[in-house]
Amino acid sequence: MKKSSMNLPNTLSIIRCLLVPVFVAALLFMRELGVWAYIVPAIIYGITALTDMLDGKIARKHNLVTDFGKFIDPLADKFMVISSMISILVWMMLRGEQTLALVFVWVVLVILLRELGVTSLRLVVAGKSGIVVAASMLGKIKTVSQMVGTVILLLDPALEMVFANTAASVIFEKNILSYVCMAIMAFTTLFSGIDYLKAYMPYIDSNK
Repeated sequence: MKKSSMNLPNTLSIIRCLLVPVFVAALLFMRELGVWAYIVPAIIYGITALTDMLDGKIARKHNLVTDFGKFIDPLADKFMVISSMISILVWMMLRGEQTLALVFVWVVLVILLRELGVTSLRLVVAGKSGIVVAASMLGKIKTVSQMVGTVILLLDPALEMVFANTAASVIFEKNILSYVCMAIMAFTTLFSGIDYLKAYMPYIDSNK
């Protein structure tokens, strides 16, 4: 019997797509609501990231892999990554965090170029030979670092409010936590991209 394309993993992927514009709207239009302006977008992003972690695992564990799932899952992933990175960059600029934004733009470039590069390699190799390189440990670390780092970036201003007038306030006033997260995100993304490049290059013939 043919499996329905709207099984649980596919439903989670669609929910992820729908949550992305909700996240962007909350991030950009709730800026005057005090601490909630940071907590609400972080929660929405966390739920979105959770669907990303669950849909593939459920599909593989319960044999619910479908052609629609193969299409919607990576599309939802790219939708989430690209939209969140660009909207957070704009959010930083709107908050007047110019230095933070100038650093983050390089992180965004590394992430977007890595996503485009790996996706292109997958399409070429899979289309030519049907070979699919499984996600490496570096790829999984990259995903976790991006998700956790993004949540911390979103909550950093709220933490600054919470720890104001305490010994820890300097950490948040100078965005030290955000800079550390951005560095980790950039390095794990870069090295995972190099790892995928090394894995795929043996299947790429530059003369064909």
